[in-house]
Amino acid sequence: MKQRAQPIEAGYFLEEGVISSTECGELLEALTPSAVRRGRAGSRHLMSQPEVKRVASDPHMLEIARVALGTDAVPFRATLFAKSGAANWLVVWHQDTALPLKSDFVLAGWGPWSQKSGIAYSHAPSWALSRIVALRLHLDASTINNGPLRVLPGTHASGVMNDDDVFALSRSLTPVDCVVGRGGVLAMYPLLVHSSSKARSAEPRRVLHIEYADSLELAPGIDLAIA
Repeated sequence: MKQRAQPIEAGYFLEEGVISSTECGELLEALTPSAVRRGRAGSRHLMSQPEVKRVASDPHMLEIARVALGTDAVPFRATLFAKSGAANWLVVWHQDTALPLKSDFVLAGWGPWSQKSGIAYSHAPSWALSRIVALRLHLDASTINNGPLRVLPGTHASGVMNDDDVFALSRSLTPVDCVVGRGGVLAMYPLLVHSSSKARSAEPRRVLHIEYADSLELAPGIDLAIA
């Protein structure tokens, strides 16, 4: 595997050239607004799309996820983020703590719950989120001008934080802009504190965000949903 831009201890790493420019174009063609339902920021629940399932199970993608998880890796959720001059937004500093689940339950550390397109979601405890990694596959180049993801390295090690703690870290740590070429992957843990600024150019920044777990069964009676 190619040399990574950051050690995994930082909570993320970059891998360039995971898929070809031609494959990026084919994915974009399969995920046009006429093919999949789009919201303002993109499309969620894409694991049912054949082209997405194919790339999520690509050997190179699975190898990256296995390195990050230290064990087997199963893709379970895919989301397309589509930022452009026409669809531009700011994302404040946060952690990703909500997971799609097959059914709801009452257990300490889980909640609050919500429903998204018929799928139950719950904010999860640190032990569950530590078994997840997201691979952000860049279908366009992410540049300093089109609203790249920004991260606070190492913050995933602090567990689930409240909004005040996240805000305090964002004021005390130096952020890193994750600039990635077309076809490259940014692997990141969900508890890594991250944000993105508004794009300063009209160039699109479309990212297929695929999440992997070491197992769909997180614990007896707690199973991830495919979304």
